[in-house]
Amino acid sequence: MAKLSNVNTTDIRAAIELGCRTMCNVFNADDNDIPFMASSVRPVAQLSFTSSCSEAHIPGRHLNALLNAEDVAGISIDEQCIEKHARAAFFSYKGPVPLPLNRDEIGGPLVNFIPHNCREGFHALYALVKYRDSARARELVEASIAAIFEYWSPDSGWDVGRLTDQMGLNVGHWGTECNSAEFITGLARSIGPLVKLYRATGYGPALQLAILLKEKAIAEVFTEQGTFDPAVFGTHVHSVTCVMSSLAQLADLTTDSTLMNRVKTFFDTGLGEVRDELGWSIEGASLDSPPERGEANNTGDILETALILGRWGYAECYHDAERILRGHLLPCQLRDISFIEEPPNPEGEDGKHNVAQRHLGAFGLPAIYGHQPIGVERVSFNMDIVGGAVGSLCEAYREVTRFDGLSHYVNLLFDHETEMLNVQSPYTHDSLTITVKRSAPLFVRIPPWAKPEYLSIQGSNQNPIATGAYLFFAQPPVGRTITINFPLPEQEMALEHRTRTIRARLRGDEVVAMENFGADLTYFNCLE
Repeated sequence: MAKLSNVNTTDIRAAIELGCRTMCNVFNADDNDIPFMASSVRPVAQLSFTSSCSEAHIPGRHLNALLNAEDVAGISIDEQCIEKHARAAFFSYKGPVPLPLNRDEIGGPLVNFIPHNCREGFHALYALVKYRDSARARELVEASIAAIFEYWSPDSGWDVGRLTDQMGLNVGHWGTECNSAEFITGLARSIGPLVKLYRATGYGPALQLAILLKEKAIAEVFTEQGTFDPAVFGTHVHSVTCVMSSLAQLADLTTDSTLMNRVKTFFDTGLGEVRDELGWSIEGASLDSPPERGEANNTGDILETALILGRWGYAECYHDAERILRGHLLPCQLRDISFIEEPPNPEGEDGKHNVAQRHLGAFGLPAIYGHQPIGVERVSFNMDIVGGAVGSLCEAYREVTRFDGLSHYVNLLFDHETEMLNVQSPYTHDSLTITVKRSAPLFVRIPPWAKPEYLSIQGSNQNPIATGAYLFFAQPPVGRTITINFPLPEQEMALEHRTRTIRARLRGDEVVAMENFGADLTYFNCLE
């Protein structure tokens, strides 16, 4: 049994930067630098091509994450990395219809269409339009939306006959049939990037398609009751969580409180069937899915939804987001690669070259306690998951502090510095400290476990007032540090999973020990 070294698990920016490094190490030199999709580090370490996702899926995940990281965190991204992902994304649209397509084999034609990948195609195009002002990407956005309106309808689904007989495509699984589960696994996933496209361009048909997809989703799947049924939602949990996050993004864009309430109801009710209190989420909802294998993508979507709900006034969701970051998403990033054994490579295949280093910073399919769930032999960090998790970390980084034009907000208690504020976290320093750089009122979220009787404040001329989950400073001093003292209490938490209860000990919202049942490659000290 090995506990791995996890450094910088309280630094969101460092995690983003390390993940960006991974995404710039995934290009297959044996395939004209088309990125790898599949990954394995145990029992055999290698990267490989897939006929469903390599060019149609990976570039969108990675461009969305890389260009957001450049924008929000100021991380320098090698432009060759962006160009290679962009080239792969554009290549996937070169088939007979402007939808993201894949090849059956390296060197073959673009013949495979999987509706599941429409989301990733739009993510690639959105990122290139917004952050690189790409006219080519903008043209493809318009052509792709027009193609969807031509070949898909909410009542009958995809016109598989025309796509197959007239276009010569293989229309694959994941989103083909006209039922609710296939819809969620397929085109409904596109709502989020369509919202981003509309924000970036104001292109009306993007919002039109997003609203059309939303109406079908709330009529058939995300009901007022907020319950989860895999027969209705499907068993691919990442599709469930990314549609939930997409609906929250659309509600936020259109200030639709009815839709946001629908999201909140599912977040509080049905989502509990596929997540635990630290934000770990099972990969598959079917009864035969490995019960402790999760997916960091899912956790990222849950985090993004919590951040949007927090901004809409549900401060308890900011607390949930903080616990998700400290308790699972940051710890599950691969930072210690000492256990990965390089495979024999007599043919000099690129997918077997420098595998350990190319995985440094990856996210994958973890258990709540470590990288290798008990009972699972194959340990994988599929490269799409890296993009999904890093993209979500970018959204968290945006929300640590916020200035709305009138007031400063400290929402997540991480070390963070902007032109407006400097925040030092109580997890890395003796106290929570905030230095205001620009004069404006200040709201500071205080965790629910921080008891008022143990809280003290120095550095402010006026006493703040408590309002909801926040302390409000009407006139905080500029350039002088406010210190807020409160202890980080230790508490035990029982995490209910399918086959067992897993105990964890937390210091504040940070896990310091957890039961691991003799598992290998764990993140935390073992809770006896």
